[in-house]
Amino acid sequence: MSDILQKEWKSALTSILEELDKPQYLKMLEYLTKIPKSKRTSDRREKMAQKIIEHYGVRESISVISDIMEEIPRRDADVQDLLRPFVDELRNNNKGNEGIKRKLDPAEDESSAAGEKKKKSDPAEEDESPVAAQQKSGAPEKERNNGPWRKSIRDLKSIQELCDTDGFFGKVVQKSGLRTYYTKDKEKKFFFYLGVADETASIKVMVYGKERNKEIKEEKSYLFRKLIKDEYGFKVNQRSRVSETNSVEVPEEIEMEAQKLIYPESPFYSINEATSLTDGTGVSVEGTVTERFVSVVLFVQVDAVLMLKQTKRQHFQLKDETGSISVCMWRDKTEQCKGLSVGDVVKVANVKTSYYFKTVSLNSTGFTRIHKVQSVGVQEMKIEIIGIIKAVKKETHLEAEVEFNKEVHTFVVASKLLAKAFNLKLEKDFKQSLLDKIPFSANAEIHGSRIKKITAKINLNKDANI
Repeated sequence: MSDILQKEWKSALTSILEELDKPQYLKMLEYLTKIPKSKRTSDRREKMAQKIIEHYGVRESISVISDIMEEIPRRDADVQDLLRPFVDELRNNNKGNEGIKRKLDPAEDESSAAGEKKKKSDPAEEDESPVAAQQKSGAPEKERNNGPWRKSIRDLKSIQELCDTDGFFGKVVQKSGLRTYYTKDKEKKFFFYLGVADETASIKVMVYGKERNKEIKEEKSYLFRKLIKDEYGFKVNQRSRVSETNSVEVPEEIEMEAQKLIYPESPFYSINEATSLTDGTGVSVEGTVTERFVSVVLFVQVDAVLMLKQTKRQHFQLKDETGSISVCMWRDKTEQCKGLSVGDVVKVANVKTSYYFKTVSLNSTGFTRIHKVQSVGVQEMKIEIIGIIKAVKKETHLEAEVEFNKEVHTFVVASKLLAKAFNLKLEKDFKQSLLDKIPFSANAEIHGSRIKKITAKINLNKDANI
């Protein structure tokens, strides 16, 4: 190492020693066995920094101090931010030295690595997009993706320390909310977590920075490079590279693992067991959707001045072999009901029991997730329409008894389709015209809760399609 680096290391080492409280400083002195005990009594820490370098040399002193900080322990950012650039520089010049480890605090400042020493340029390390690198080299896509720099998530887990050249493709399955921490100068900083998966495994990634929270989105796939791996896991900081890429295919079971990394699931219960638990108990259940109700907007009084706040709610009925229960999704969680159909088998994780008099239902929480286990296909069935919930020009919501099990379900059908099947006109009194015909029977092709095709049994030639 150069004389300039020696001066920089002495300055950094002095700062590290000043960060130690008295018991930590005395403990550190005990480890410095190369320095005679009589010379390990200096009160001036700057002089002690010089003595450490004189007795150990620059290279060995960096390694020794790194190990001592591990033992004391001082793995926090205040010390590690001072130590890390020299540990990295030593590692780059002596990769065979396995005794050097880099440890970071969970609340590491995302800008802390900006002062790291830059390595010599490597073609695989250039800050180019994958497409630009491919165009420059003329290498085909398949060859680029299988280059030596590319690692699977399974590979990453087995690697002790990551190189800057290591990169991987992964899908962001789950993303936490934005969280905060404070530096030693009381400056407020932000971070969040990602559940990332590929075809081999899943990992939890800690990401620093408010801007990246806006850029990285769930269900998108990214190329991750220049990550940090320490005892706390994988981290993306300011110098890391995250670029959007083509979709990464992830097996369903690995996706579910990735989701659990961010939001661990509540215990699973049968529906009958869930109804016997106390109010507010966190549960997860699985069953078949038997009814799905139209979303509603509620106005809730939030203070004594009658200030009303709008909130959304949607609920559906879930049934397993032990019983049936209503699941109520609130606010932004109602979005998860999109695409949910009667007949779908779903797993509903992280809901809470809710008692209203003697009726038990399940309410969504901030961590609720609906996983579709099995999607229902198109079914042909005979139905008897027995009620009209609403009928407007665009669509009609109706109640019908299904012939094969004699159960009543709510269905949605395009009003023009229904009008054509029953020789009705789409006029202002369309709903009344339907009510006048109740009850009436039909053959229908149904996907979930939506009628895709319907034929009046009294006129089989009247056939319509959406």
